[in-house]
Amino acid sequence: MNKNIIKKIYLLQIKWSGIPQSIYNDLIDEEKFLLEKSSDRYFLKTENRKLITIVQVGGAFDVLHLGHVYTLNEAKKHGDVLVVTIATDELVKKKKGKLIHTQDYRAKMVEQLKSVDLVLIGVETPEKTYEKVKPDVIVYGYDQKPFLQPEGVKIIQLTEHFEQDKFKTSKIIKELGL
Repeated sequence: MNKNIIKKIYLLQIKWSGIPQSIYNDLIDEEKFLLEKSSDRYFLKTENRKLITIVQVGGAFDVLHLGHVYTLNEAKKHGDVLVVTIATDELVKKKKGKLIHTQDYRAKMVEQLKSVDLVLIGVETPEKTYEKVKPDVIVYGYDQKPFLQPEGVKIIQLTEHFEQDKFKTSKIIKELGL
């Protein structure tokens, strides 16, 4: 089975919360064969989904810097598909007190990185995002606490980082006087 086709189908499935009939109709037979119908949407059959490893990373990414790029590149090494969840504007303001860029802007920036396959803006809770993505691996940056640790999911806490004293969002914001 071709992993690239499975990856393509998985990404469609996540983007649309299940593949709608209109998109299913445009798939080739080899792609349709990978799917099963549930309610009014199509999803990868379990045996096909197990052929790829999904990695999930989350964060604010308010001032995208080399440390973020390093972290996402390291995370991608742990699987076939890297899904990045961007914290909502509301959550960033609540946790950090201020926000430089909107969630849509931050998502577009992270989307441009070569290692990233899909960017999602977070929903009400991390658990709901987890249920949508159903990752095999969750990667946390060196400065993140592993707050979500679902059973059966490999949790990786990165310890390496790229020049911590230079590439830290809070330090960059302070130096810019924002």
